[in-house]
Amino acid sequence: MSQTPSGGSPPMGVVFLAGLLAGVTEAVMVVTPMDVIKIRLQAQRHSMMDPLDAPKYRNAIHAAFLITKEEGFGALYKGVTLTALRQATNQAANFTAYQQFKSMLLRLQPERKELPSYQHLVIGGISGAMGPLSNAPIDTIKTRIQKTPAKPGESGYTRFRNVCSDIIAHEGYRGFYKGLTPRLLRVAPGQAITFMVYERVRGWIEHWKAPVSLEGT
Repeated sequence: MSQTPSGGSPPMGVVFLAGLLAGVTEAVMVVTPMDVIKIRLQAQRHSMMDPLDAPKYRNAIHAAFLITKEEGFGALYKGVTLTALRQATNQAANFTAYQQFKSMLLRLQPERKELPSYQHLVIGGISGAMGPLSNAPIDTIKTRIQKTPAKPGESGYTRFRNVCSDIIAHEGYRGFYKGLTPRLLRVAPGQAITFMVYERVRGWIEHWKAPVSLEGT
């Protein structure tokens, strides 16, 4: 995270709002249709013992084509509200936590102007885990909704209610947290590497820009 023009860190509320808006944007523009396609590919049954039992979707492009043909283009955006809510809370929690951890470590190490890479890696991993921990039920419900085609005439709210009722009836409230461990193992290391590389590259760019600015004065 960079500093404001005045030299201080951006307010926590600004970081939180920026994370929310970034999450909603990526959910609408990219994540939702790709999630639907990915989940359909992963959920289809395919017997390795029976060569005639071919999966319905051959690849991502074929899945997108069939989903659109059979269910309409809107099917690619099934669960967009929950996806937007998940991505918004992911990014808001992630960036806010990272900014706070970074500010705290800089206050504890006043001799440093910048944190070493290993500290960016650690706090990036911790902040990356905040999203999955805060929105696991949202992700579970979203995945169940996107996994199968909607029934004719079934509204989004009805589908949401039915999925929640089914989870509680057959799996209990713990069912809302299924898949949390794999999500943590995927998201937290990914964010750790992302923040470490981001901070390192930002530092290189600022270092290279400094001599150029001096030459231009």
